[in-house]
Amino acid sequence: QGQIVESGGGLVEPGGSLRLSCRASRIILSVFNENTWGWYRQAPGNQRELVATIGGGAGSNYADSVKGRFTISKDNTRKTVYLQMNSLKPEDTAVYYCSRQDASGIFWGQGTQVTVSS
Repeated sequence: QGQIVESGGGLVEPGGSLRLSCRASRIILSVFNENTWGWYRQAPGNQRELVATIGGGAGSNYADSVKGRFTISKDNTRKTVYLQMNSLKPEDTAVYYCSRQDASGIFWGQGTQVTVSS
């Protein structure tokens, strides 16, 4: 099943930037390449929502609320998925989760907190 661990969250002022990382371990490279990877977020009192996905032969996709501000990418050598977040807004405050999806289901990391506040 492997393991995925997020990092890079923190406190940032509105208009600032953060880069989240999601490192996969105990996953062979071919599986890393074939799977669909994603970032989701969940704010208090809200359901978990999709932020962006990449891979699985479908390129990258973004929620409308983050288009033009966030960029998802992956480094196959490092088996790491990134989420570059620019022009952050208070409404981006949430716990951000990395996900890996294959034919058997979707697997989650433990999440990393992002807080956008002055």
